Amino acid sequence: MVQIERYHANPLITPEDVTPIIPGCKVVGVFNAATAVFEEEIILILRVAESVALPERGEIVAPVYEPAVRNVVFVRLNSDDVRYDFSDPRVIRGRDPFTSSFLTSISYLRLARSQDGHHFTIEDRAFLFPHDELDAYGIEDPRCSKIGDQYYIAYTAVSRLGACVGMASTRDFTGAVRHGVIFPPENKDVVLFPEMINGRYYAIHRPVPSGFGAPEMWIAESRDLVHWGNHRFLLGLRQNFWDCRRIGAGAAPIRTPDGWLEIYHAVDGQGRYCLGATLLDLHDPSIVLSRTDRPLLIPEEQYEISGFFSNVVFTCGAVVIKDRLRIYYGAADVSMACMELRMQDVLDELRLVVVVNAV
Repeated sequence: MVQIERYHANPLITPEDVTPIIPGCKVVGVFNAATAVFEEEIILILRVAESVALPERGEIVAPVYEPAVRNVVFVRLNSDDVRYDFSDPRVIRGRDPFTSSFLTSISYLRLARSQDGHHFTIEDRAFLFPHDELDAYGIEDPRCSKIGDQYYIAYTAVSRLGACVGMASTRDFTGAVRHGVIFPPENKDVVLFPEMINGRYYAIHRPVPSGFGAPEMWIAESRDLVHWGNHRFLLGLRQNFWDCRRIGAGAAPIRTPDGWLEIYHAVDGQGRYCLGATLLDLHDPSIVLSRTDRPLLIPEEQYEISGFFSNVVFTCGAVVIKDRLRIYYGAADVSMACMELRMQDVLDELRLVVVVNAV
């Protein structure tokens, strides 16, 4: 059994710690951060969500970036408008294909820095903010991989056209270069392997089929990090296991002597977002060696159980400090938390799994 250690100071960052940057809005979530180690600092690339601070009674407001005016505008709807489904606090869903859906908040990326990995200083400006039609509803859930001397950030870009995956890069976290969309809708949960393997880059992604199929993990190859092909199925749902309803990659893969360690999220039979692990072959990461039969982390603490979207632990980043794996995770779509465990314990747990259950 893997022993985990949640930080006593959890949650480490909450909406109250972050000043909004959009006029008329408040911060409702700071969560699902990518991680990086740069010049002896741990950097969190935070997803910050803002929504309208004071909506009128009976009004539902969707903040949307409008490229024509280079600013956020507010779409105001009546809560009794029968064209929309307001049952999900995160989404305003149009009831037919000709009625646009919206989000109730708009997300962007912001940096937080720490010397000890516990106490963070949050920058007062956006690192990546929506800038065109494809991310007009927000930039969400980044993952960061250091490849050579560059840090590549894959993120979900959301708009009326769907959820796609964009990519940006930086050398020093003072600014970023955008490289456009690398996976079209409907796709998300993209992680880039931190090195070339047999002359190719690899990425795990998660397409969302609307007909046959389920939200499961795929793998793809590229020679330039922008154009991706040779897409193959990687990891699927398992009936009667903790990962039976939905899965997706979490932190960027970590090289270990046993293989590539991937911490991934899944939704269990109770609708809870949990975290587990899989091990992929070092020389051919499309080969699944093992995966945990039990989750490493399930929502148990109050800050994980209750929130904007309850019963959620969701990671986009992890770092290895000596022999410890430090996993930063979003809790209930509200705050940032962290837990640690021994790297060897995770690998030992994966060695116990029968290979026939890997796929």
